[in-house]
Amino acid sequence: MRRKRNIPQLKKRKRRFQPEPDKIKTGQSLTARLLAYLYQKGRTVSLNQLMQDMNLARSTKEELTPLLQKLAAAQIVKVNGNRQIALGRSHKLCEGILDKNARGFGFVTKLWSKTGRAEYKRDPYISQSRMGQAQHGDRLLIQVQRIRKDGRAEADIIAILQRGFDNLAGFAQIQGKHIMVTPEDPRYPMNIRVQGQIPPNLNDGDAVIVKLIEGAEGKGTIIDVLGDPASIDVQMRLVIEKFNLPHQFSSEALIEAQTGAEGLDLNEERDDLREIQLVTIDGETAKDFDDAVAVQKTRKGFRLYVAIADVSHFVRPGTILDQEAYERGTSIYFPGRVIPMLPEHLSNDLCSLVPDQDRLTFTAVLDFDRHGHRTGKRFAKSIIRSHKRFTYTTVSRILIDRDPALRREHKPFLTPLKWAQELATELMHRRRERGSIGFTMPEPEIGLDETGHIESIGRAERNFAHHMIEEFMLAANEAVAETFTENKLTALYRIHERPDPLKVEEFSTFARALGLDVPPPRHDPDWFGHVLDLVKGSPREYVINNLLLRTMQQARYDTANLGHFGLAAADYTHFTSPIRRFPDLMVHRTLYSFLRREKKLNEKQVEQIREAGTALSARERLAVSAEREMNARLKVRYMQDRIGQDFAAVISGVNGQALFVELTNLFISGAVSMRELRDDSYLYDPKRFRLIGERSNRTFQIGELIQVTLLDVDTTRNRINFTLTADQPTKSEETKST
Repeated sequence: MRRKRNIPQLKKRKRRFQPEPDKIKTGQSLTARLLAYLYQKGRTVSLNQLMQDMNLARSTKEELTPLLQKLAAAQIVKVNGNRQIALGRSHKLCEGILDKNARGFGFVTKLWSKTGRAEYKRDPYISQSRMGQAQHGDRLLIQVQRIRKDGRAEADIIAILQRGFDNLAGFAQIQGKHIMVTPEDPRYPMNIRVQGQIPPNLNDGDAVIVKLIEGAEGKGTIIDVLGDPASIDVQMRLVIEKFNLPHQFSSEALIEAQTGAEGLDLNEERDDLREIQLVTIDGETAKDFDDAVAVQKTRKGFRLYVAIADVSHFVRPGTILDQEAYERGTSIYFPGRVIPMLPEHLSNDLCSLVPDQDRLTFTAVLDFDRHGHRTGKRFAKSIIRSHKRFTYTTVSRILIDRDPALRREHKPFLTPLKWAQELATELMHRRRERGSIGFTMPEPEIGLDETGHIESIGRAERNFAHHMIEEFMLAANEAVAETFTENKLTALYRIHERPDPLKVEEFSTFARALGLDVPPPRHDPDWFGHVLDLVKGSPREYVINNLLLRTMQQARYDTANLGHFGLAAADYTHFTSPIRRFPDLMVHRTLYSFLRREKKLNEKQVEQIREAGTALSARERLAVSAEREMNARLKVRYMQDRIGQDFAAVISGVNGQALFVELTNLFISGAVSMRELRDDSYLYDPKRFRLIGERSNRTFQIGELIQVTLLDVDTTRNRINFTLTADQPTKSEETKST
């Protein structure tokens, strides 16, 4: 595998237009203009002032007067006796960000109103016919018109308050003396005519970055030529652009990272743990080592040291470096590449727990009895020296395979590794016993060669060493969260709320339709574990795990401790990865403040932590989406040279238009269109989630193993299409029932 390196950087650029109030784009109607004006004004104005500010002619007064009367009757505006005008209590106006679909309609997210937070059960819907000139990412002023039976609000666009992005990625088309750029993101259904100087290195079809010209719809200038879109590096640049990922540190932040770490202060009060035989255990290509561990045998059981890089020593609140790390929220990992949360000087050097170097850490010291019950905990700023850099593979071969050569090579570490194995085994047993849900969702591993081309796609290996380190990290995270709860501290918890009962019921109905003997739904982790046990080792295991996972709510960060359903943990937080996760850095600061007995937070500080939890949860979801997008692009390009090849697959979904499949060895998704099922006319059976042949009674059902042949790929939409392999074994309804 190739060593990870940082993404090639784009030029730093401002992202959003900042229009003056008089440049806000409103609807053409007088009503829209009036409501946008009153909302922006935010206070009572006279009729004369209103007409002057809106640049209305005197002749418009005849139209304006009855309009004001109509809106006042509906309590959308209020007009007092001396003709003072303001918004009424039923104006139903709010701001939000447009999430536009490629098909033209959209939803308005992140709602907010000057009169308070706008509360709707579901994001308001904007139909294509009401979209006007609004584009994906724009900040809009909308007015809710009605609430549908399903709870979805429908709204009209009153004004475009702020354009979403001033730069777009797209593909250049050279048309004689003119150049048009088609945006890569289908949510921007427009062509951009290029103005100004044409870069001399531009070729037809190149990926480019265009800066939109403010006030000139559909026009822009090329500010960067990315190159051939077939290149993986160019694809990564396009993903960065699509998700608006910050990836370039300012010079001020880089200086702070450098000057804030000019030598370690060994005189400050820290536990000296350099003699403890701490080791790091990570993947082969890892460079940022967050954690080091050591296990000692004690008279009553075990002592576990979990030493975590003390990022808070180098990244101080209020600095530019702190702000830029917060804006990232997390490191983002692409195959062979990483966009780090912290500058490389910190993430790969001074904060990284490399072997044989003194490093500052925040260490959890946890005591357990022989059965894995925690009997004590303490936390301390410390200084350590990693005694060895292990990989998961090496540790697994030492402990599980008992490789003679590796055991001889690492003889000084055999005993502490054996103790670590014993403790981890007890912790695993304890966690399963309390009901922690053990989803088995294999993750793909995409290997690149030295030139950056895709070399392989396969299942990422998870061995005992992975599980061992995971148990130690979970133990530290729970111990820190428990400390917060015991002392009633305001802190960021990692919470995972109970699943939606309706979704669980729908899954239960679906599982029974597949023939699974699922017990009546219970909203506790044990029920989920039982369902997973029913399909363990079967062809349906992946599909059922995936569908059951969809019933779950997303884990998030919050100051309200609602517990972690998936882990069956009453108290949980993230403490163990501050190099790559900003919430962990905040947790370090909270814990250290408590240990130093600093004064309690004021209301403003409490609210800041709460808001940070919401923002960092959103950044995490964005990072996951970007990583999935990059993987999807690479998978499509990996498959484009395999047209006509056959693959084993499992049916992962069925509807009236297609079978959806997952290749069993490559974890690549695709579809078999109904047009490709040519041996019969198939009907969709929604009650049993299957297709049935009208003449043959042949069935295709979720979880069934089939053979497919690659038909074509669409690198523009990242879609892969299959057909059924010619020699497909058939299965009829009669055969299935016997």
